[in-house]
Amino acid sequence: MCPYLVNGGLGAPLDNADGVFADEGWYATDHFGLDVIFHARVRQYECLTNDSSLAAAVFVPYYAGFDVVRHLWSNNATAKDAAPVELVDWLTRRPEWRAMGGRDHFVMSGRTAWDHQRQTDSDSEWGNKLFRLPPVWNMTVLLVEKLPWTDFDFAVPYPTYFHPAKDADVLQWQQRMQGMKRDFLFSFAGGERPGDPNSIRHHLIRECGASSFCNLVQCHKSEKNCLVPSTFMRVFQGARFCLQPPGDTYTRRSAFDAILAGCVPVFFHPDSAYRQYKWHLPDDRDTYSVFISEEDVRSGNASSVEETLRQTPLEVAERMTETVIGLIPRLVYADPRSKLETLRDAVDFTVEAVIDRVSKLRKEMDHGASPRGHLTQTATKREQS
Repeated sequence: MCPYLVNGGLGAPLDNADGVFADEGWYATDHFGLDVIFHARVRQYECLTNDSSLAAAVFVPYYAGFDVVRHLWSNNATAKDAAPVELVDWLTRRPEWRAMGGRDHFVMSGRTAWDHQRQTDSDSEWGNKLFRLPPVWNMTVLLVEKLPWTDFDFAVPYPTYFHPAKDADVLQWQQRMQGMKRDFLFSFAGGERPGDPNSIRHHLIRECGASSFCNLVQCHKSEKNCLVPSTFMRVFQGARFCLQPPGDTYTRRSAFDAILAGCVPVFFHPDSAYRQYKWHLPDDRDTYSVFISEEDVRSGNASSVEETLRQTPLEVAERMTETVIGLIPRLVYADPRSKLETLRDAVDFTVEAVIDRVSKLRKEMDHGASPRGHLTQTATKREQS
């Protein structure tokens, strides 16, 4: 992970020899590296205080994602849970915690929620049990993918490769994407999931590969092509729509890479975006995306993906592209070594939403209302919620 932690967690600068990126602001950012990036950005927040009695919310700089990844493939449940248990024990003994029972605390994990909710104490089961510890239910937990049935965790965008240092970087990129010539109707970049009987990726790969209107980047385990950011970013920049089916989990970093390229995302499951990024994406999903049920794709009951997309009038598609490009500022994480002047990035929107949530919880407590309950249940990563 060390190469990904330079430059405040952004990674090494990307070479722009082929002109796909801008000359500045682009980095080889790990899609699970948000722990460090978010913390670095929070540390430059305008209204910081060391006096918790004055704070609207309390940030806990515990790198939950970095901790869990150390043990994901370990067969030692005690080792997996050591840091979460120690954290909760320490937090609950602090005077800051007692003020609201932790309801004003928030914490970040750059991983998905599935990595933090091991159901048993079996050594062989995946992940740690951070989300099974009751005190955590009082906190606001931020991740790149939340659980579908809980109300204490909230999804924030995956980090992309773009980390602007100033407003002009964002505005110039948006103008460039508005002027892109999109020769393909749709595109797909990804690999099959042969071990997942519910995956529709093989359907999409087959259809895209057979269509002259689709640009396909098929990724195989032994193929390094999909590890080169310029490969798929170029594909996204040249397409009107970008297919974003679930992978190992419901969400994909690729959806945000596509939006960054001005490509309208096509989702196949509501938990891929609509039930996830409510703080950062518009409520009206039809303004920035297309939804095609994966069940319809799997059963063949619906029109082909190509036919569905071709039914979108050009003026509507162009308006969606404009909306997508307009979303870029709120979905990127600005360079933590500098600060945007007038634009608000993903961290700004997140912190504002956290403070608003804590304010509502504080009012409920002041008026004697019972704290909100939290529901947890056993489920696999790709189970229907």
